[in-house]
Amino acid sequence: MNKVMMFALAVLLAGCKPAPPADTVESLTTDPERIKEVRRLCREERSKVTDELCLRAAEAANRRFFGDLPEQGGK
Repeated sequence: MNKVMMFALAVLLAGCKPAPPADTVESLTTDPERIKEVRRLCREERSKVTDELCLRAAEAANRRFFGDLPEQGGK
């Protein structure tokens, strides 16, 4: 019985993979290339991205355009 439980646990853990890092508005604001890529995906391959990610990319682009950039460390 113990071997069966260990095997089941190993199978469950093998199926788990780490989630991709979430793109926040702040992280997108500091990475203009990522904004471009996400916006391209939103236009051309909408099934690969979520509505929430498209909204975050749009908000990040607006913040960059209107000058509401996050503070850059190291000053």
